[in-house]
Amino acid sequence: MTQAFARFLAAARFEDLPSAVRDEAARSLLNWMGVAVGGSRHEAVEIALAAVSPFAGSPQATVFGRSERLDIMNAPLLNGISSHVFDFDDTDLTTAVHPSAPVVPVLLALAEYRPVSGKDLINALVLGIEAECRIARVVSPGMQEIGWHATGTAGVFGAAVAAAKILGLDETRMSHAIGLAATQPVGIREMFGGMTKSFHPGRAAQNGLMAALLAEKGYTSSLDGIEAKRGWANVISTVQNFDALTGNLGTRYEISRNSYKPFACGLVVHPVIDGCIQLQNENKLTVDMIERIDLVIHPIVMELTSNRKPKNGLEGKFSVYYAAAIGIVAGRAGEAQFSNAQVTDPVVTGLRDRVETTVDPSLRQDQARVTIKLKDSRILERFVTHAVGSVDNPMTNARLDAKFLELSKGILPDDRARHLMELCRTAERLADTGDIARAAAG
Repeated sequence: MTQAFARFLAAARFEDLPSAVRDEAARSLLNWMGVAVGGSRHEAVEIALAAVSPFAGSPQATVFGRSERLDIMNAPLLNGISSHVFDFDDTDLTTAVHPSAPVVPVLLALAEYRPVSGKDLINALVLGIEAECRIARVVSPGMQEIGWHATGTAGVFGAAVAAAKILGLDETRMSHAIGLAATQPVGIREMFGGMTKSFHPGRAAQNGLMAALLAEKGYTSSLDGIEAKRGWANVISTVQNFDALTGNLGTRYEISRNSYKPFACGLVVHPVIDGCIQLQNENKLTVDMIERIDLVIHPIVMELTSNRKPKNGLEGKFSVYYAAAIGIVAGRAGEAQFSNAQVTDPVVTGLRDRVETTVDPSLRQDQARVTIKLKDSRILERFVTHAVGSVDNPMTNARLDAKFLELSKGILPDDRARHLMELCRTAERLADTGDIARAAAG
């Protein structure tokens, strides 16, 4: 099964990609670059850079949003961290994989090291996302229930496959790259709400690149790394669906199900925020008008975001109680609304403590019911069928552009930010996609 998948990946060409798939790849690239630049000054990135820099090799690749450059093995680590530290990057709702975070850092590092055409980069991006999401679907939801973080655990395959495509690996070496990726899972869900969560995609990017580079030189692995009795899928999860790996290969692309976040926090609380913002916009609510907020939510929400009293911004991203409160107080939930000061603001925490939750397994993950009881006895209610940003209610290109510009403000000059956006939009037409990376330097 691993070899059959590798055969498809090794042979797949840019010319085989439908135009809609290529368009979605450009949207994924644009969204990812925005969050990577936006997160580049976060404390977690500063610490990681200080730890890695003394031991880094030649300055071969850009650390996005910054003036520093690192070798191509360490730049993906830093860029993977910065792109995920806000929890604002793209998400596959079915598997909870953040698809671009382990893949794009590797591609752009390689593009600075050796010329990579736009067509080759887009093809590798699509196939990297194809690999990590399909492999994650083989073991979902069992992998997550055990406690693995899908973005690191499956993301390593995306990074390995994307790099292998740029390196031109044949079927056999592609199989070895996948096997080498299989032996390097990273990320446990215990780390959600702290800096280490963002380490997972960065490390997955780094591990996947190493897998492809080793395979290129002839380093071997099991050719059945995914499905063998002691292979990745059987070690990671107690339940497997191997049909997910090869079904409809080349006719249905995983990137077509990618979604982009309008809110800078865990995707599972987006329906709650969406509903609260809608009611706030319609009724001009103030905190002193509200007696209580009742939420009906999917079970995964409480599994991941049940922190009632978050102490800082990163913890706030995993608190459904804070999410509802900030949706009312601020009427938005960008990165500024998840600062340490905002999460501990007395006005917000006062409303947060009046939020109650009920779990309903019949709801989809992108659905929620928000009921607000006012002190004058009025009841306001909103059922969110598909949260904004989901596949069924996607972010428009205009909203993605606005998100990019907001995140890059103060890091890149406005004219260069717009130039970088244009490079991402038109990536497939570029002769040298290293231009994208270089334009993202702070």
